[in-house]
This record gives sequence, structure tokens and C-alpha cells, in this order.
Amino acid sequence: MRQLTKYLGIGLLVVGLAACDRQDKATADDNGASASTSVQTVTLMDGKLSFNLPAGMSDKSGKLGTQANNMHVYADESGQRAIIVIDGDATNEGLDVLAQRLEQQQRNRDPQLQVVTNKAISLKGEAAQQLDTVISANNQTAWSSVILAKVEGKLLTLQITLPADNQQQAQTQAENVINTITLK
Repeated sequence: MRQLTKYLGIGLLVVGLAACDRQDKATADDNGASASTSVQTVTLMDGKLSFNLPAGMSDKSGKLGTQANNMHVYADESGQRAIIVIDGDATNEGLDVLAQRLEQQQRNRDPQLQVVTNKAISLKGEAAQQLDTVISANNQTAWSSVILAKVEGKLLTLQITLPADNQQQAQTQAENVINTITLK
């Protein structure tokens, strides 16, 4: 769980830093519009996890300076929209317990954290836990949907972070990704 917290913290740091750095070329030349609008399906963990990557996002895993092969990062050019996938260690703890602990750790880092939902969900028949929050940092707000699931007894964490200027739109975009998640 400590590594999960460390990786989520790294992910939030990366997204926060990218949100502060608004001098990206994508903002300057095309306001985030992507040349490719086709949906890309990402498959990880030897085919045990797949989901659709939103248009404009690409694999940024090698650009974080980490050697960890169990963490995958997908983001847009601005870094404001990101999906972080962590293939964690084996655990016997329940997903609801892990989500409560994650919520408390996030609350300790961000006293203004707004928890929108912390609930059990089904991903095409597989049990999972969804923690939706609104995070505030540096006068920026971000929507975060964290999905916790177990694949062959190992903890899988998928975090979707989006700008929350329009909270309803961010929630809808996150749900669109979540609805494409398939676990085997």
C-alpha cells in the first residue's frame, strides 16, 4: 500500500506540475486539439487489462524518469489529463478497506479534498472499487477517479485525472474511460 501511495503521489505531482506549466506548445498552437481522433485501446498485464485511451492522450511512461515497469502513464501534451496504471503487489485486503485507506491518505495530503464517491462497482462482471475526488492545488482543481481491482490476487490501480473547471464534464469523461475497462 505504501508503494501505491508513493506512485499515486508521483502521479499527482506530475499532473500538478504540468498544470502549473501552461507554456506547452499544445496550448499555444492548437488548444489541445489532437491530429488523431481515433480511439486507441490500451492492453496491459499480458492482456488481463484493457481500456480505451481518450483522443489526444499517449504513452508517457518513459518520460517520468522512473525505471518501474509496473507503472504506466498516459497523458495529453499539456499533462493536465492523465491516466496512471499501477500493477501492484498481492494483497488479501478488501478493496473497500484499501479505498478507505487511500481516501484517508489523500485527505491527509489535501485537507480541502472533496470526496464525491467511494463505492463498489462492477467492471464487466469483475469486482472493483471506485473513489472519485476533487483535488485542489496551486489554484487549480482536478477531478480524480481511482479504480482499485484485483487481478490474480494482485492490486491493480487505475487513476484518471482531469481538469475540473467543469466538474460534470470531467466526471463524464472519466466515466467514459471507466466504462471501457475490461479485466480478465
